[in-house]
Amino acid sequence: MVEPGFKARVEALVASIPRGRVMTYGQIAALCGNARAARIVGGIAHFGDPGLPWQRVVNVRCGLAAGYPGGRAGHKQVLEAEGVAVSPDYQVNVMELLWWPPRD
Repeated sequence: MVEPGFKARVEALVASIPRGRVMTYGQIAALCGNARAARIVGGIAHFGDPGLPWQRVVNVRCGLAAGYPGGRAGHKQVLEAEGVAVSPDYQVNVMELLWWPPRD
């Protein structure tokens, strides 16, 4: 069970990911208060606000989401339009692109 407000925190965090950077589902879950909720973050991405930059969220293996509109190819197209390099096997260089929000 995820506590009330989790979805709002996830959406706020995703909205703050800068263009050209990425975060992982698990990283978002942990920063929003539930490190075991990566799949729930994925569900929020799939059914949540389509106006948020969900293209900037990748899986723990640095891979693109098959459930993204247009599949991995669609995910790749949108990321590349932002200047993010995506390998032919739909991976990003998370060591170079991973974003952490500033601490308060």
